[in-house]
Amino acid sequence: MYSPLLDQLIDTLKCLPGVGPKTAQRMAFHLLQRDKPGGLRLAGSIVKAIDNIGHCEKCRTLSERAICSFCGNTARDQSTMCIIESPADMMAVEQATAYKGVYFVLHGSLSPLDGIGPEEIGMDLFEQRLSENVIKDIILATSPTMEGETTAHYIRQIAHNFAIPISRIAHGIPMGGELEHVDGSTLSRAFAARQSI
Repeated sequence: MYSPLLDQLIDTLKCLPGVGPKTAQRMAFHLLQRDKPGGLRLAGSIVKAIDNIGHCEKCRTLSERAICSFCGNTARDQSTMCIIESPADMMAVEQATAYKGVYFVLHGSLSPLDGIGPEEIGMDLFEQRLSENVIKDIILATSPTMEGETTAHYIRQIAHNFAIPISRIAHGIPMGGELEHVDGSTLSRAFAARQSI
């Protein structure tokens, strides 16, 4: 429709999550008409990040170094591990809580139908970490989806094999939420996870 290079740019921008054809077109036009220096910085940053960012050897989060800043920080409690599904989840926990332990990033959850088994979510490294006898407490922070529940159950079994206590973050009514607008599954979980006050 446009020039081949412009069509290629628009098509490439569609690889980003939530970016459809119209948004990709607006982005492409903005970069080419109003911010070519910004476009060059963006291109350079993407290439640099893809070339230099890998996974931390201990927790599997995204990192430029072999050991990320969380795992390498001796001020953090190295005996408490929070298991999460993505680096974005890690940032959410860091920004919203006072958690000061270490992490283990799954980069997904078990889903045999999609070909995601224990190896794909790093269970071999997880078992290796537990065998080092440093981890004394595990906090599961996987999503309350079918895949997240399956993953939590699998991890729970491994933790029990190492006799490490494991807990799960609560799922339930959001702050400011009204009961009449909460789905039945969430309400049921909230009742099951109730606490004494």
